[in-house]
Amino acid sequence: MEDRTTAYAKLVVSGGRLTSRAEYLCCKRHLIDLKKSKSKDFPYTFDAKEAEKHISIANMLVIGEGTEKKQLVTRGFQNFILGNIFGWKEKGTSGKSAVRRYREAYVQMGRQNGKSFLCGVLCNDFATFSGYNYGRVFCTATKQDQANIVFDEVVKFINSDKELAALYERPRTYTHEIKSKVTNSIIKAIGRDTKSIDGFRSNLAVVDEYHRHPTNQMYLLMKDGQISLKNALTIAITTAGFNLNYPCYEQYKLAKNVISGALDFPQLFVYIAEADIPDQQKDPEGFKNALWDADNWAKANPFLAWKNDTELNDKGLARIQSESTSAKSKGGEDLRDFITKRLDVWTVSRPESFIDAEKWHESETDFTLADMRGKDCYIGVDLSEGGDLTSVSFIFPLEGGNVFIDSHSFMPEKRLEEHEQTDKAPYRQWVNDGLLTLTNGPGTYGIKTDYKFIISYLVDIRDRYGLNYVACGYDNHNAATFLSDLDEALGIDLVEVVQSFRSLSDATKDFQLSVKSGTVLHNPKNQLLTWAMVNAVLFMNPYREVKIDKYSSKERIDPCDALIDAWKLYFTQKPSESVADDADMLDAWLGIMQAKKGTG
Repeated sequence: MEDRTTAYAKLVVSGGRLTSRAEYLCCKRHLIDLKKSKSKDFPYTFDAKEAEKHISIANMLVIGEGTEKKQLVTRGFQNFILGNIFGWKEKGTSGKSAVRRYREAYVQMGRQNGKSFLCGVLCNDFATFSGYNYGRVFCTATKQDQANIVFDEVVKFINSDKELAALYERPRTYTHEIKSKVTNSIIKAIGRDTKSIDGFRSNLAVVDEYHRHPTNQMYLLMKDGQISLKNALTIAITTAGFNLNYPCYEQYKLAKNVISGALDFPQLFVYIAEADIPDQQKDPEGFKNALWDADNWAKANPFLAWKNDTELNDKGLARIQSESTSAKSKGGEDLRDFITKRLDVWTVSRPESFIDAEKWHESETDFTLADMRGKDCYIGVDLSEGGDLTSVSFIFPLEGGNVFIDSHSFMPEKRLEEHEQTDKAPYRQWVNDGLLTLTNGPGTYGIKTDYKFIISYLVDIRDRYGLNYVACGYDNHNAATFLSDLDEALGIDLVEVVQSFRSLSDATKDFQLSVKSGTVLHNPKNQLLTWAMVNAVLFMNPYREVKIDKYSSKERIDPCDALIDAWKLYFTQKPSESVADDADMLDAWLGIMQAKKGTG
């Protein structure tokens, strides 16, 4: 009798197909358990006939998407997943009384490899062909739109095949429900944002894109709702992610331990297709080389990169090649996305404190703006989202390689009390100290920042102290209407500073080094600036490029953002020189040079 499940496992383990270490271990586990099943002490047996039945049900489906309909022909890895889920049973159970082994499943592979499609196949099977009456099949995700993706796959199957459609009532897309006429079971899409998700009882729960779930609430609710059912399944389908604090990463580590044999969890089925990438910290060169290896692309993309089970797909690999070229060129978020979503490798932007607080306090000075009379000045501007904090920062090059930095901030008058509560910051005191200006111009109603106050301030201190503004760096976000007025008032070069890892990395690292060296001087009376600098955290991408991220910081860091925009301009013209002979600083400087070399 044909056994497509075991045939694929043997193909992988024998080396007949290019696969990752993880997929190899998944298949090896199946073969090992087949041998164990011959022992009376092993509680499970594999029913190849049952596995084939459900694989055949899948292959009866019609694919309607595209220019013409076609019969579904499952690939080997899909057969392996379906066959394992339906074929493994508890010994001593059979027929309608059979109890399936697997109650949980974890499936991870690169994007566009048919994860949602496969779960649509499962939903159809569980709802109509499982023999369970009045069941509930849930397609879940963090948001309703994402939950609808698997649901929509089922709808497409039904709408593409008259014979299948006869087994279902007409899909109610407005309520995201499909009812089987055969079993009276209901397939329903549920987002995490549903008003009430407690008390759900299902015989199948699909948790889609599990890496996006900030908590395991949905997963546990689905699993707990199945506790009294003898044949229920909760399956998490996902690509790799970049937040290692989310529950999916814990489930991934659990799954890896299960397939390696380090942990015994017989009721969890695992299928992982991922690239084999060396640890970035231990082998940075090997890590980089592995990213652009076409073999790795094939390992993480069992559908997209393959024509069939043994033959690679040149067109699919060409698509991945194009993605890799773009990611390599752009770096930053594009590269991280390529690694996590295409190569299916978990990665993370590692946060660390931007500024060493001790070094920051060691560089305090009595200088004020008045002491900068007649000096060159680089300006950075960070505009707010309407009613938040807006900041301008200043850099004054001094003799001996030192610089003096300062900042001033702005906030709508009627947002002061609100931000005192939300930010837990002494804004009112900073107003009294002359560090923060409250704005209330015509048409802003005291709730939106009036940018004319910023321009007026810049003109005022320029004229009062005879400052020579060299250039102004700005983040283009929210800047459109502000720039023309600023240009007219100051008459200096206005330079857009792209807020990407690649654009900001060198300048950000250089500022860090300069603070460590003691060459960055600031007045300790500017507590708003110190508050922002201490709050700022640094994020690193897989290319070891860094930037501070205002949206990931717990507190407001607008003066710091503005300062980095100004430093970007200053950094491009300042002479290259060694800033210290401290070992840590030397290592950091070498890191900068290495990053430059790596990005061409």
